[in-house]
Amino acid sequence: MLPYHFREELDALLAASSAEPAFRDDVVAFAEGRAAPRVELHRPTPRIKVLRLLAQLLHAEPRLCIRHVVVDAWSGCADFRGAVAVHAADGVRSWRFRWDCRWGAEQEGWFTAWGTPDQVRAADELGWRCFARWELEGDPSAVEQDA
Repeated sequence: MLPYHFREELDALLAASSAEPAFRDDVVAFAEGRAAPRVELHRPTPRIKVLRLLAQLLHAEPRLCIRHVVVDAWSGCADFRGAVAVHAADGVRSWRFRWDCRWGAEQEGWFTAWGTPDQVRAADELGWRCFARWELEGDPSAVEQDA
């Protein structure tokens, strides 16, 4: 089950996007744990991390007519990194990404009583907004933010 606030955000991002209706339906199905053939994963991955990635994609590229995505990524405790190939009406393009709640906590200045970045707070409060890297493959001006 998704946190209510995240489901509301995801629904709003879907409504504002130019993604094809079948893809939007599959994102909802994926969020609900049902089959979603237009959200393809190379390996088993926590659903919440894929949904954060999809939220970032929909936020960053609202005008893209998305038909299908292929996620090739690895999930760690505090991060999720890899690439997403986006099949759209005008072709395929890929983004390299790194979602990192430790990075998000450091950016916000959130630390635990022990002085470590408050990754739990960042994951909960920032959710999908913890992308330290969002880079269109082949874009020479793209730079990963400090880790």
